[in-house]
Amino acid sequence: MLFRPYDPEHDFEDACRIWKEVGWLEDGQEEIEKAFLEGSAAWVAELNGHVESLVTVAPGGMRYLNADLQLAAVTGVVVGRVARKQGIAARLTAKALAQAAADGAQVAGLSIFDQGFYDKLGFGTGSYEHTFSFDPADLRVPNPPRPPIRLTKDDWARVHRARLAARRSHGSCVLHPPGVTRADMGWEKQAFGLGYTAAAGELTHFLWVSPTSVEHGPYDIWWLVYRDGAQLLELLSVVKSWSDQVHTVAVGEPPEIQMQDLLHQPFRARRTRREGKHRVETRSAAYFQWRILDLPACIAPMRVSAPLRFVLRLDDPITPYLPENAPWRGLTGEYTVFLGKTCAAQPGREAGLPVLEASVGAFTRWWMGVRPAASLALTDHFRADPALLSALDDALCLPQPHPRWIF
Repeated sequence: MLFRPYDPEHDFEDACRIWKEVGWLEDGQEEIEKAFLEGSAAWVAELNGHVESLVTVAPGGMRYLNADLQLAAVTGVVVGRVARKQGIAARLTAKALAQAAADGAQVAGLSIFDQGFYDKLGFGTGSYEHTFSFDPADLRVPNPPRPPIRLTKDDWARVHRARLAARRSHGSCVLHPPGVTRADMGWEKQAFGLGYTAAAGELTHFLWVSPTSVEHGPYDIWWLVYRDGAQLLELLSVVKSWSDQVHTVAVGEPPEIQMQDLLHQPFRARRTRREGKHRVETRSAAYFQWRILDLPACIAPMRVSAPLRFVLRLDDPITPYLPENAPWRGLTGEYTVFLGKTCAAQPGREAGLPVLEASVGAFTRWWMGVRPAASLALTDHFRADPALLSALDDALCLPQPHPRWIF
């Protein structure tokens, strides 16, 4: 088995084949796959002269409080039918992450097919994302004050610029390659967009929608992109305008609001429409996982309410999956962490300080604000004496992190 960088001239046909084998690509969508790969780093596993696994990593950014960290977004991990259960996916992903870290990425993220697999590479589970399915007639917002403009798949460039300029909050991500947006817009044949522009014609806020049934829905709102609260409410007013024809829409809850506040009698609607194609419901799951790649860079932007110093003993499970010549070896080791007016982490142990033992995934969850230290001590690899756990929770108070960009 040979692990090497993706070669678009020789590997594209095999890449499309294995994507089709897992159901991610249909015949006729090869140009979408090509756009998806543009601007991203890709690694392949070659067996008997053919690519049987492909891992793609898109460069981007993550907002931590008011700072921007360099993100390695793992956008795809796929293994063909003849190479399953060989440990290829974990080793190839580890190699891709090591190269991303060597190239300057400070944090990594991915969406999961299920809980557990990516824990072995040091990832920890992110926050719950809430999805609301509701009747657009139940939205408690005014009718749209002005008509939107239509957006098609040909508008991918201006859509990508609008996504990059959208509202950012703690934990939010952007992916830099325009091809990612172009590909995402191309997957669904019936997808459409509606939005608004500024005076100069710049797209400022929009929604991108994939209907299950064009006539009556449900309509899945993939992206709800805006720069401020007024723009968000204007987009929701557009959704309400569909209510004469569309019975159900589904949308991820925007981090700024509780969607329930904008719905008329949401519990009554759930009781009367529990089942069927147009059921009304709220779903919650943690689809994303994250891990720190550069500990000092991630500690630096922290802001705490009380100064704290401790020894961090990190276990990074990615190390056994890395090749011997990997340019980055993971984060296993001891560090002294200083939290205060300035925050820092340096290799080595300062004597006399309390000790926190944690996996890199569990520590990432605390650092991001996904779960408090006392909770992680119950359910994850996160161990310290009660006094230090309490001090960690007293020191760090963060808003819930949400990626806002699905990948």
